[in-house]
Amino acid sequence: MFRIFVVLGSVFMILLIIIYWDDVGASHLYLHTPVSPGPRIPPPPPPRQQPHTSRTPSFLSDIDAFVNQFLEPGTGEPTDPAPADSGNQSEKAEERYIPRREWKIHLSPEQRRRLLQEMCANDSVVFPGKNRSFDDIPNKELDHLIVDDRHGIIYCYVPKVACSNWKRIMIVLSESLLRDGVPQRDPLSIPKDLVHNSSMHFTFNKFWKRYGKFAKHLMKVKLKKYTKFIFVRDPFVRLISAYRNKFELPNANFYRRFAQVMLRRYANQPTPPASADEAFGMGIHPSFPNFLQYLLDPQTEKEMPFNEHWRQVYRLCHPCQIQYDFVGHLETAEEDAEHLLRHLKVDNVVEFPTSRRNFTASTLEADWFNTVPLETRKELYKLYEPDFRLFGYDKPDSILNE
Repeated sequence: MFRIFVVLGSVFMILLIIIYWDDVGASHLYLHTPVSPGPRIPPPPPPRQQPHTSRTPSFLSDIDAFVNQFLEPGTGEPTDPAPADSGNQSEKAEERYIPRREWKIHLSPEQRRRLLQEMCANDSVVFPGKNRSFDDIPNKELDHLIVDDRHGIIYCYVPKVACSNWKRIMIVLSESLLRDGVPQRDPLSIPKDLVHNSSMHFTFNKFWKRYGKFAKHLMKVKLKKYTKFIFVRDPFVRLISAYRNKFELPNANFYRRFAQVMLRRYANQPTPPASADEAFGMGIHPSFPNFLQYLLDPQTEKEMPFNEHWRQVYRLCHPCQIQYDFVGHLETAEEDAEHLLRHLKVDNVVEFPTSRRNFTASTLEADWFNTVPLETRKELYKLYEPDFRLFGYDKPDSILNE
């Protein structure tokens, strides 16, 4: 009877751990998981047989092994219903994958990843916060890191870099949106207001509420174990896209918070119209040079930090504190997305939504800067130079030299 009770008790404990893994067990189980940085070291050879002692095996070591079974990539999680040979099929598909011609022009994701590491180690690349540790990053600055615990993925979203579609992908993978009790599977059927609803995404800045004093420790564990990816684009083209989207079209929120300030300070409009609709009806809105003046004005960030749509990527995603495994470019978005989803082994679960080519093309960049004074262009480059160098974008000499 005693043996039966021991067996039943063990089975019951395992079921409890599995059932409450994400919401309850994680904050306790992760406490004993090692988080020291550096490459994974293969397990040492089995030790030589030692004389028998009465020492009892550590229970915590068993817990660590159990945790690693779920967190180590490629271990074949028990939740995967795939047949035994599905891994071989995936590996064969990976071998057959040939990067498209765009990668012959642009850096490949792996080259970008290595470049990012080199630039972070390069003393000539200087920007605020570069040398701080992850522990020194304020919690409010971790709100762009979206976590999918089901597949072990962390995505840092950058506005104006296809982030709406990648957020849709993360909602599908994390199964955070249900329709009639069934997880939403079609990314494009997710309404836009839900895509950008913070309740749809589990971000790092929410860890404190769920895990309390263990939050930072859990972040480090997930950063070590999960696959981390980011998508970026040419910094100047991103600014043009932000301007077109927020100031060339009526937007009540951005008009009230930013456009009115720009009109008063730089457009000789001491009393701008009260609403966006009224302003656009009169043909009044900030010009692109007005927008750049706002970015370069020291008074701007004394009042509030840059809005996320034009904040530098190094401030949004902390690339020198977080070792990203995949760096995608919007310029090769479809090719990069296909490769990334295949690498994550979720290409059979979701596809990156195909969309029309972005109208803010880099070929039009020079036209936008025609009316911008040369000195302003040079100051703007200094402001965004770290993003150019970190993510492999060439210095726009044609814009910076007349």
